[in-house]
Amino acid sequence: MGRKIGIALAGLAGLVALAGGIALATLWFSPSLQDAAMERVATAMATPDTEVLSKDALHIVFCGTGSPLPDPDRASSCYGIYAGGHFFLLDAGTGGWSRLARMRVPVGGIDGVLLTHLHSDHIGGLPDIALNTWAAGRKAPLKVYGPRGTEKVVEGLDEAYAIDNGYRIAHHGAALLPPEAARMDAVIVDVPDRDKAVTVFDRDGLKISAFQVNHLPVKPAYGYRVDYEGRAVVFSGDTKREENVARFGKGADVMVHEALAGHMVNTIGRVLAKAGDRRARIMGDIPDYHTTPVEAAGIANEAGAKLLVYSHIVPALPNSMAEHVFLRGVGDVRPEGTMLGYDQLYLELPVGSDEIVRHDLR
Repeated sequence: MGRKIGIALAGLAGLVALAGGIALATLWFSPSLQDAAMERVATAMATPDTEVLSKDALHIVFCGTGSPLPDPDRASSCYGIYAGGHFFLLDAGTGGWSRLARMRVPVGGIDGVLLTHLHSDHIGGLPDIALNTWAAGRKAPLKVYGPRGTEKVVEGLDEAYAIDNGYRIAHHGAALLPPEAARMDAVIVDVPDRDKAVTVFDRDGLKISAFQVNHLPVKPAYGYRVDYEGRAVVFSGDTKREENVARFGKGADVMVHEALAGHMVNTIGRVLAKAGDRRARIMGDIPDYHTTPVEAAGIANEAGAKLLVYSHIVPALPNSMAEHVFLRGVGDVRPEGTMLGYDQLYLELPVGSDEIVRHDLR
């Protein structure tokens, strides 16, 4: 009896494979079916998921959870914040825009970009963001909030892309692409007191505050807290173990904290040194201005954060074993309420609830 069932199942699987092959062959040789399929795909891509613009939740989408080190699975630092009808990006890492586009979230009404600091992996995606939000309907210059020096970054990028922008205006017309919207405007965020946060934005129930963190020799460097109708997310930015993250993240629902596994980076450094690779020096330098996963777990505990999400992950984690090694010791400090962030993670924090809804948009 079992043998007959096995033969029947095998036969069914063969029929399914045959049907799939026939469908593919039909599509392959039929331009009209190809065009119809392409139209369905284009329709799906062009239809944004407007759920993140609802006013009853704080929404965080992860468009970049990596670092400057090459990682095929992670873009550099980038997070989308949606609440109260507003949309901000926090950091603008290279590749982040492409991840965001895959999530089909609306982008034309961007309020601005918030920079934690001016390392390349946090600003390298600004030109893509400026171009694509301009094409999506932005009518005014893109506001870029950040520490001193942001004005130089913005001025330099505007100059570098002025010729490109001119070509696009000439091709598509100023009515579609207003010339004044091609550029970026820097908004300097000054946090003079280490013990006080500074409000960057406060409108329609959405409040965004910046505070100092320690990423020396990078100075200033900021973390951000985002509050909306009783829900809160705190972002550490890049920092070594820093009490301010716990202080200004007190009671947050979610803490998004950078993490560098020193034991893994040290191993990479030793291997590079044996090979005579000068990058061994870099591997030796970087641990002293980042936070280990275990340290970040302790900070989350001090803040009373419900969920700790690791991001800006160093080094790359190509498989589950690497992830296990990365998290070594974390469970001893924080047995639950911890996860590895990944590109295209979407967290929804409904107003009037303690719930943290996780969506995987990959």
